[in-house]
Amino acid sequence: MSFPPDVRFFTPKEFAVAEALVDQLLNQHEDPKVPVAQLIDARLTEMQTDGWRYEDMPHDDQAWRESLAHLDSDAQDRFDAGFAVCTRGEQAVLVASVQELGSQTWHGRSAAHVWSLWTRYACTAFYSHPWAWNEIGFSGPAYPRGYKNLGINTVEKGEVRDARPTQDPARKASS
Repeated sequence: MSFPPDVRFFTPKEFAVAEALVDQLLNQHEDPKVPVAQLIDARLTEMQTDGWRYEDMPHDDQAWRESLAHLDSDAQDRFDAGFAVCTRGEQAVLVASVQELGSQTWHGRSAAHVWSLWTRYACTAFYSHPWAWNEIGFSGPAYPRGYKNLGINTVEKGEVRDARPTQDPARKASS
């Protein structure tokens, strides 16, 4: 595997583990694949976190680095190979072992909190990409080129006004 040139946060080894991990989480094993690991890398580079974290977890960037290192270490201990080069089945066993721990600890951290970190970032990245939109029935932005008629009470071509417009609750309360 070649290292994508646009990866800025992860080291090459971390990126390989992250890519294998998110492919396992999302069952992405065939091309074309949503570039989830690259999207997570970009998010971590820009420090675009969820705005919160578990009290017992480090900041997301550090939590990702630590958890990927631990996952790779577990693979080495159990299968005598790094996580990225383990078979899909071996990777699945390792990922499931973290999930199955639930609220127990995994390498000194709550396994549930690590699992939450991985799945939050993976799902956010996956469903932010147009290739995944059909899976959830989203046809894409209504106006990919932007809105033409800006302003209050304006409608776009093809739109209709509300049949029964409701009064603004803020105005109603002040009356």
